[in-house]
Amino acid sequence: MKYTAPQTDMRFVLFDVLDATSIYSQLPGGEDVTRELVEAILEEGAKFCEQVLAPTNAIGDEEGCVFEKTSKMVTTPAAFREAYNRFVEGGWTGLCGDPAYGGQGMPESVGYVFKEMIESANVAWGTYPLLSAGAVDAMTHHGEQWQRDVFIPRILSGEWTGTMCLTEPHCGSDLGLLRTRAEPVGDGSYHISGTKIFITAGEHDMSKNIVHLVLARLPDAPAGTKGISMFIVPKYKVSRDGQVGNRNTVAAGSIEHKMGLKGSATCVMNFDGAEGYLIGQPNRGLNAMFTMMNTARLGVGVQGLGLIEISHQNALAYAKDRLQMRSLSGPKRPDKPADPIIVHPDVRRMLMTQKAFAEAGRALCIYSALQVDLVSKHTDAGVRQRADEILSFLTPISKAMLTELAIECTSHGVQVLGGHGYIREWGQEQFLRDARITTIYEGTTGIQALDLLGRKIMGQQAVGLRHFLGEIGVFCQANAENAAIAGLVASLARHVKEWEGLTREIGMKATQNADEIGAAAVDYLFYSGYITFAYFMAREAEAVTRASYAGTAEFRDAKLATVGFYFDRLLPRTLSHAAGVRAGAASLTTGVEAALA
Repeated sequence: MKYTAPQTDMRFVLFDVLDATSIYSQLPGGEDVTRELVEAILEEGAKFCEQVLAPTNAIGDEEGCVFEKTSKMVTTPAAFREAYNRFVEGGWTGLCGDPAYGGQGMPESVGYVFKEMIESANVAWGTYPLLSAGAVDAMTHHGEQWQRDVFIPRILSGEWTGTMCLTEPHCGSDLGLLRTRAEPVGDGSYHISGTKIFITAGEHDMSKNIVHLVLARLPDAPAGTKGISMFIVPKYKVSRDGQVGNRNTVAAGSIEHKMGLKGSATCVMNFDGAEGYLIGQPNRGLNAMFTMMNTARLGVGVQGLGLIEISHQNALAYAKDRLQMRSLSGPKRPDKPADPIIVHPDVRRMLMTQKAFAEAGRALCIYSALQVDLVSKHTDAGVRQRADEILSFLTPISKAMLTELAIECTSHGVQVLGGHGYIREWGQEQFLRDARITTIYEGTTGIQALDLLGRKIMGQQAVGLRHFLGEIGVFCQANAENAAIAGLVASLARHVKEWEGLTREIGMKATQNADEIGAAAVDYLFYSGYITFAYFMAREAEAVTRASYAGTAEFRDAKLATVGFYFDRLLPRTLSHAAGVRAGAASLTTGVEAALA
């Protein structure tokens, strides 16, 4: 398995398509975040991911994690620990952290580009620092000052890591059913008791302490989701002045034996009267949880993107070398006994599908991260609100689309390699196994779809969608007479009009039958996602056809070919998803009980 960070395309999206420097200049201190600085950071990040991290990927899959029943300790692959030490030494753990707590203060969008490199190089290893960012966000927005002062600097330094402890054996994603208890001690602390499952990095040997953010119920809490609170429960006790004490009564009960991500420790965590501290307001834990969850959902979308990219790179290299059959239009390598399989149309279809989704997905991820920058740092409340509404709308699309497409694209990677794709030595089957979980954790595709259609469209009067459609409309109007991309713009404008109409149709049906939302949700999400990708593809085409474009002709031609492929062969998928939406709920209700009996 080889990996080369796609820095040329990353820089192109950041600066030529999305004009990140103009956004940075609007933020306090952002004038210091120059293109030269960002490019230098990404170049060093690429070296770490290519030279240090990528070589550990197959090793982690082979070795996995080991749980020792007596000590309750988890041993990670030795190469993972060495890579984490190098990660910490390089200062990467605090790249986007608040300088007040020891971070470097770089924009989140820079961090997301680096994160894509991590996920391509070793997605299992990337789970260890992934949830630390969510823990920092939760404490930043909901914690008391002493909690921020004590915990955030040590997480940003990499000395400690964080987790989310949400799910329990009996409740899955329905957190209203959780049973973990929190008993007040009387000194401001609580005793937390219960069992959590599927806890990523719940126990490991890469950091000195692990800070668990745990959902639990207070004794007088109301039933359901309105009675959930969040607590900070460290592996080693921590006092309010930052002193580290004895081992807390929280421990792993086991680790899961999984299909993929074998180097990532997924733990059952038992809390036996463990010392913890309330974070945020009593019975308002879901607010803090969603701060963490939204960070994690965007991060999982980047995991999908990283897997698409690494699968494409390795499939492309194989297709250029593998000789098999002759081209239907005549030999392309007459000096060889057969042509390389890259000449065959179906192989090209799979490779171009991977490439198009990687490039469109990268633009979506960086665009979303720029909204995070605006939400977190812009001084204008109106700008922050608009960015937050767009980000809220795009988050379920990003998470669900990129993870579902990761499964499709890594499957293409296996198929391009044929029999070699199915065996372990070539790495493609690992990418597919690793990708499979991404559509499940941090909210399944169905949950993302309900969040999009039920909450963001119906519940919030589609405010984020309206902002986003308005932005696309401005782009289409500005480029209506742009001969270089006129066909793309006309197609995009037509799809946007259909998107508006389809959204209204669902809303009208839902007033008569609420099941119409659930029946339409997944198809609506994919429909929305393909048009969202088309917008970013059109923006990329516009960028390479400007008179001011300073890149190479080879990059421009490759980009236009990829955009053309997307519009011709992938955007038409909206037709089937629109048909699915319009089919309504009847085929999921009438007679289904008998069919599934």
